[in-house]
Amino acid sequence: MRHRKLKYKIGTDPGHRKALLRNLARSLVQQERIVTTITRAKALRRVADRLITLAKRGDLHARRQVLKFITDKKVVAKLFTELAPHYVERNGGYTRILKLGNRRGDGAHMALIEWVGARERQAAARENEKENKQSLKKKKGLFKKALEQARVEATKDDNKTKASSSETTS
Repeated sequence: MRHRKLKYKIGTDPGHRKALLRNLARSLVQQERIVTTITRAKALRRVADRLITLAKRGDLHARRQVLKFITDKKVVAKLFTELAPHYVERNGGYTRILKLGNRRGDGAHMALIEWVGARERQAAARENEKENKQSLKKKKGLFKKALEQARVEATKDDNKTKASSSETTS
């Protein structure tokens, strides 16, 4: 019986399991959604929820605790600055696991694990990107018009100076 056994063993030794969960957690923070097996996703869910809980605290000690688990400073910075503020009002349940079916090669049960609200954030980011591109196009168009006007005025000025210099020489 597995009374009081809380870990998903994932079929590996403890060092490999810890490394696997570190890599999965780093990938989840970077990409905001990953595809893995159901057992790994369930094991990762516990780790990810703990990381968000620490990031919500936001103090130096919490940052150092997260850095002890995820050693990439850029990923930790994203966790603290971008992800944690979205979950200030939420008390747990930061991840969602969606079952995808079986993997073709070995028949393993696959799942997609993502942050709750990741789709909305990505859609908002895409909209922001579209708006930025449109405003950049407008700015480029205005810049081109201003540049063309400056060229026209410069040629007019050159023609005037040439005309005035030819009058003075004659």
